[in-house]
Amino acid sequence: MPHAVVIGAGIIGCSIACELARAGWQVTVTDKGPEAGYGSTSNSSAVIRTYYSVYESCALAYEGWAHWRDWAGHLGLADGRPLARYVETGCLVVKADSNGHLANVCAMMDRIGCPYRHVTAQEILDYLPGADLSRYAPAKRPDDPAFCEPTGGAIAGGVFFPQGGYVNDPKLAAQNLQWAAEAAGARFLFHAQVAGLIRETGRAAGVVLQDGRRIAADIVVNAGGPWSSGLNRMAGVTDGMRISTRPNRQEVAYIPGPRNMDFARDGLVFSDGDTEVYGRPDPIGICIGSADPQCDPREWVENPDALDTRFTDAWTVNVMRMAQRLPEMAIPGQATGVVALYDVSDDWLPIYDTSDLPGFYMACGTSGNQFKNAPVVGKLMTHLITRCESGHDHDADPIVFPLERIGREISLATYSRKRQINADSSFSVMG
Repeated sequence: MPHAVVIGAGIIGCSIACELARAGWQVTVTDKGPEAGYGSTSNSSAVIRTYYSVYESCALAYEGWAHWRDWAGHLGLADGRPLARYVETGCLVVKADSNGHLANVCAMMDRIGCPYRHVTAQEILDYLPGADLSRYAPAKRPDDPAFCEPTGGAIAGGVFFPQGGYVNDPKLAAQNLQWAAEAAGARFLFHAQVAGLIRETGRAAGVVLQDGRRIAADIVVNAGGPWSSGLNRMAGVTDGMRISTRPNRQEVAYIPGPRNMDFARDGLVFSDGDTEVYGRPDPIGICIGSADPQCDPREWVENPDALDTRFTDAWTVNVMRMAQRLPEMAIPGQATGVVALYDVSDDWLPIYDTSDLPGFYMACGTSGNQFKNAPVVGKLMTHLITRCESGHDHDADPIVFPLERIGREISLATYSRKRQINADSSFSVMG
């Protein structure tokens, strides 16, 4: 039985472990944290949506939605342990210049057969009572005298995607996949930081842990989230990559919702291309994050272990931008929420690929917009690994991956480490 070591027990690493184990691999998962989903996954907004900027990601997300909708069936667990819950609210996206008024997104939805409907500006009030329909674009910084001031006219309406929502507990979702992986024979090692790579006959042949333990394996999979770039440097594979990844600091607010509605109960996933923020229901009220407008500086972090978790004015800016659209929303005097890291590639699309070191595989650049795709990514990586370990040259002849539930297929060249930067990307968390 071939042996795989998966580095990282976030939602992506646990999904890969589960599918490899189900495919007959002996699997060991190592993670420096104390339990599955402890890192970036636990801080995920856990939004489930189908709209991205490129076709392959839209198709992957639609396939992923089908798995979240049948989460218990996907896991196959029958022991009564708690399961994460997918809450289907639908997703409303405001049309704006920043998202091309969603023309390309809707064309891709037509290609994959995913339903949607256009809504007028006035109809947005059916979803968000009391919303301000003024146009505020382009997004501005607080030092701009026109910050939070309307720029003339009304928004152009939006698009409602009924098949979307959020997962109530992203960390529990990762643990669910851990349990499913263990049921298939995988084992998990926590407090187990990787310090080096074992190499034999020019291949990755396992890992060395910080405490000196050596775990021999036939392949190694890097699913290290914000630590993935350091693991790639450790493996010596970065020179063969056109696309790199690095940790990006983000602040997400969790605050009471608008006073005129029970957002926790009646709200929906909401992405505003005009004010360039997104929100979703939360037991507190509303979760608010940034859609990364061009005016905001990107905050890159050299050392993921040295993340500064104190809130900055980024929290205030996100909340104030949401308050432009939802004027009934009270802004607390004290910041609450999370400060976390995304693992971001140069074009904000993930890397799902092999590498120039035989036996070393990558599932990188994933945090920020790939949580929703995690159930399928395990299958995708297992398909890619199986083909490559059987001798297929993925670089010369990109593998095509079938999406069984939606009856489509995608080329994995889209997620190659050797791709050119994808000009169609949103270059933001929207992917």
